[in-house]
Amino acid sequence: MKKYSYLYLTLVFAQLSIMVFAQKSELRFNVAGKFKIVQFTDIHFKPGNPASDIALERINEVLDAEKPDLVVFTGDIIYAAPADTAMLQVLEPVAKRNIPFAVTFGNHDDEHGMSRTQLYDVIRKVRGNLLPDRGETPSPDYVLPIKSSSDANKNAALVYCLDSHAYSPLSDVGGYAWFTFDQINWYRQQSTAYRAKNDNQPLPALAFFHIPFPEYNMAASDENAIMRGTRMEQSYGPKLNTGMFAAMKEMGDVMGTFVGHDHDNDYSVLWHNILLSHGRFTGGNTEYNHLPNGARVIVLDEKVREFTSWIRQKDGILNSITYPADFVKDDWTKR
Repeated sequence: MKKYSYLYLTLVFAQLSIMVFAQKSELRFNVAGKFKIVQFTDIHFKPGNPASDIALERINEVLDAEKPDLVVFTGDIIYAAPADTAMLQVLEPVAKRNIPFAVTFGNHDDEHGMSRTQLYDVIRKVRGNLLPDRGETPSPDYVLPIKSSSDANKNAALVYCLDSHAYSPLSDVGGYAWFTFDQINWYRQQSTAYRAKNDNQPLPALAFFHIPFPEYNMAASDENAIMRGTRMEQSYGPKLNTGMFAAMKEMGDVMGTFVGHDHDNDYSVLWHNILLSHGRFTGGNTEYNHLPNGARVIVLDEKVREFTSWIRQKDGILNSITYPADFVKDDWTKR
């Protein structure tokens, strides 16, 4: 009979304890009209690596301090095989607290022996996940409605979760991939459908994905754009622009986008009245980072197109912002 170590068995039972099909939670504003989201990004988790323990420590600290209504992981979650073990270890702190969560993949997640499809199916078995049945789609985009505090049948806000893919599929175009036209059409259709159910008014929305689109660099390099937070590197987005930002601007629902990918950025910059934000690198020292690891927190306000956000790291919070108030130029000549 094969012998197993106590540590191995403990890990197996811990994984089994969170692997139950999703107890689908309905997202809803609380009685005070608030809804809190925590974004973890770029965890780059390696099972058994001491640096990864730091990432888990920070995740647990943030969850205990913030007590979010929703957690969104925005890619590059795992960084070594076995991929399923790594993914389950990262999700365990959220699952054991019964916090609803969503996942979007980064460019490194499917490089460790499991495809996006296989990882998606692993995540779908974890308690609290809000990932829809993917059908025939390897890694679908999806939208999560947040219900009104006073009417369980009324949608009050939306959270879009998008797959920004990995690397350019074209041999003569280097770098990272871009949103496809099918994805842009899907987003337009979703936005239109939810608008139709809301007296033809766009619902306040946020969008989460891993790789920033080109507008991040456009905004960050514009001397007239208002920026808050830390920018220590350029945004490494795709070299082709297929127009997802333009679609969001035209549809009028998305107030802010939240990405990862660039470990030394946590800034937010206003671009045509949409706030382009980076999360805070959450991982340990398994990859480059020059900022203390932590998370971004976003708090939506019901019935208004407003939200607040801040970075939480080990020693507290910083870079607290309010959209849109902190990004409006005050005209003192009219006072």
